[in-house]
Amino acid sequence: MFRKVSGPQEDRLVAFDPDRPAVEAARRDPTRFETLYRRYMAQVYSFAVYQLADHHAAEDLTEQVFLQALAALPRFQERPRGDGASSFRSWLFRIARNLASNERRASRRHPTAPIDAAQEVAGADDPAASAVQRDEAARAWAAVARLPDDRRTAVILRFVDEMPVSEIAAVLGRSEGAVRVLLHRALRSVADELRAAEGRGALPAPAPAPSDPGRAS
Repeated sequence: MFRKVSGPQEDRLVAFDPDRPAVEAARRDPTRFETLYRRYMAQVYSFAVYQLADHHAAEDLTEQVFLQALAALPRFQERPRGDGASSFRSWLFRIARNLASNERRASRRHPTAPIDAAQEVAGADDPAASAVQRDEAARAWAAVARLPDDRRTAVILRFVDEMPVSEIAAVLGRSEGAVRVLLHRALRSVADELRAAEGRGALPAPAPAPSDPGRAS
């Protein structure tokens, strides 16, 4: 969405954040933040489940995200498209991404295949799904879980939260071109791992989180 801005030389179009009215209302009255919470709670929770593969941890992280966002809302600044762009949603998911990265670094609990938790969010209403489909999904998400942090986050934001590349770039603080490279490399890595697993005839065991979550090698 765009709005027209008149300047001394020419009119121009700048991006309009659809959350701006709700953000401004919440700044005036923090009780109005509930509108933003209800709008994005499910998306943030789904993101957290795919990142952490643990429903309880995802619930805790979701609450932390919104508490942190509410506290920091007076400092949030909407910025137009381009490098450094920021909408409320991209800002909110940057908070979620940072908290999830911290949780993965701090937690070296017994790993769980991410699809075990994620299926309850993404496919609980599909009881007719075949065992073969579930196995293929499990293999794919197990491979995604082993990606470096930025690649894994880009895949989740693109294919779970269905964000456009421009918004993923804002979340990750990267250019759109860099995000496309991340997605390409991530999907290639997953495809290569799936082909290798198929050749071995075995499902690889989940690996622990990368030791350097901030690096997208």
